[in-house]
Amino acid sequence: MTDNTNTPYIGPEEVLRKKKEYLIPCVYHFYNQPMQLVKGEMQYLYDSTGKKYLDCFAGVSVVNCGHCHPEITKAICDQVTTLQHTCTIYLTQNIVNLAERLAQITPGRLQKTFFCASGTEANEGAALLASIYTGKHEFISLRQGLHGRTKLTMSLTGLSLWRTDTTPVGGISFAPNAYCYRCPYSKRHPECDLACANEIETVIKTTTSGQVAALIAEPVQGNGGIITPPPGYFKRVKEILDKYNILLIIDEVQTGFGRTGKMFAIEHYGVEPDIMTMAKALANGTPVGAFTSRAEIADKYTRPGASTLGGNPVTATAALATLDVITKNDLPAQAAELGQYLKNGLSELQKKHPIIGDIRGLGLMLGAEMVNPDKSPAPQKLDAILEQMKDRGFLIGKNGPDRNVMAFQPPLVITHDDIDNLLNNLADVLTAVA
Repeated sequence: MTDNTNTPYIGPEEVLRKKKEYLIPCVYHFYNQPMQLVKGEMQYLYDSTGKKYLDCFAGVSVVNCGHCHPEITKAICDQVTTLQHTCTIYLTQNIVNLAERLAQITPGRLQKTFFCASGTEANEGAALLASIYTGKHEFISLRQGLHGRTKLTMSLTGLSLWRTDTTPVGGISFAPNAYCYRCPYSKRHPECDLACANEIETVIKTTTSGQVAALIAEPVQGNGGIITPPPGYFKRVKEILDKYNILLIIDEVQTGFGRTGKMFAIEHYGVEPDIMTMAKALANGTPVGAFTSRAEIADKYTRPGASTLGGNPVTATAALATLDVITKNDLPAQAAELGQYLKNGLSELQKKHPIIGDIRGLGLMLGAEMVNPDKSPAPQKLDAILEQMKDRGFLIGKNGPDRNVMAFQPPLVITHDDIDNLLNNLADVLTAVA
């Protein structure tokens, strides 16, 4: 096959050869026998041989509206031919319109936004804003959280797999996450009385100097294994933080823009963040990042700041078009309904296949943890499952500290038929692997 310029595709073997020769080896890939992806169309991807795949990972929660959505693509193309780039030192309309739109849809009193180019930058900027506002410089993060690849955000990350910096930033304390399936206290919800949340106060008292600017947390931990806190968790956390005048930074990089059945996942918990970060699905694949805050916090950031590519005309146009598609088609409600449909189907599979130890998540952000009979993680079995599902035309993610959680984060435009097809094939593969 060829691309749209009639240039032949080089194929996965040649891509792998060039990757090994020219890319830094930390850039890894899925599958023992990977394919070369060349085309995307809504919930589907195509490889260099023309084979079609149902995308069940959406580029890790990025293309919530689907690959190459025609309305978003048209808006991008129209903007590229009009004004492709200016920095924030010049006035343009799209960036302020996007900031206004975010103020309208984000929770509570969040109002003022800084745009950048990635989720990592957004989390770095949010931490900086927290320090500027509070005059404090320590942070608390959660175990199994992932917040970025820069020195600070990697240091805020609670997954050893992603902590490759051998000299991490100091002044960061880690609290237990709400991992109910493997509770560190061997308790069960609700009898536990949210012991994991209560432990945050102990961390503040014992492992910090009392100069904590903020706690940063994902409402649902994506790379941590789709860890989904129980109801009431974040309200308890916010009560503790408010007692010590500590800000709450909510990282919605993976969870935002309809993914969990609401526009933002923190809305499930009825808590207003002090600062919130976004990226990924905000522009449906166009590189973007943003952090937003209440006016009284944001207005403390007065010294000059800029992002060369943040909120540029094309990115802002892509984001505005994406938000139009999400709201016009009520994709959060669609994610809630289809997510429950998928979760019900996975629960039926769990009854027949004890390798599925736990099913968790919200909306179309679901995780199925693969375990051995003794409940120990089963990453090798998951790899075998994912490889066979890929061969059948389904691309599913994996995450968790032991890489044993099957991650379902598809475009929110999938259908019931897509899910039925996915579940039927997964049932066959689970039987074969068992």
